[in-house]
Amino acid sequence: MSGGVRIGHLRPAAGATRPSKRRGKGGATGLGGTAGKGHKGKKARAGGKIPAWFEGGQMPIQRRLPKRGFHNPTRLEYQVVNLGRLAAAPAGVTVDRAWLESEGIVRRPGPIKLLAGGTLKGALTVHVEAASGEARKRIEAAGGTLVVTAPRGVVEKAAARVKAVAAAVAARVKAATPAAAAAPAAQKPAAEKPAAEKSAAEKPSGEKPAAEKPAGKPPKAEA
Repeated sequence: MSGGVRIGHLRPAAGATRPSKRRGKGGATGLGGTAGKGHKGKKARAGGKIPAWFEGGQMPIQRRLPKRGFHNPTRLEYQVVNLGRLAAAPAGVTVDRAWLESEGIVRRPGPIKLLAGGTLKGALTVHVEAASGEARKRIEAAGGTLVVTAPRGVVEKAAARVKAVAAAVAARVKAATPAAAAAPAAQKPAAEKPAAEKSAAEKPSGEKPAAEKPAGKPPKAEA
């Protein structure tokens, strides 16, 4: 026999494993007649697990809390900047996100909205995603210009929505076109028969049509 270690020689460490308890086998097993589950109750039954939210029968927290309003998952939250914060900008400067971040006025990502709080003396060119009507009036009164751009992602979503609606309308028109073209064809009157067939059809069935005389020589005139 070689002196190497084999897989059959491996054993778990002492105390690492314990024999499984034999439940429902009477008092000799050390678990008694209730198999270690106590006397009756939900925990003594099969599948008797208590959920984490259960509070012993009292009104649970998710029902005690009031429910008011709702959370809009597509809400667009703007960062508000008052007009008075731009008073330190020298005249003729273009105020955009880069300038606002460099001055510490804007610190978070997201669209910016300009409000009319404060006063503005110099003429500025302001680029923001939204602005109030009063803020626009004050900037233009000071000789400046306000440029409002759509928030990032809003234009793409709107374009995708318009494209989807156009595709749906085109599909409906295409589906309705064959039926509309077939309807006039079904209502089209039958072609009129020739005059000879029409006159023959109008005569009574008992009368025979006059036989046509064979074309021959004209009769001789009498002396």
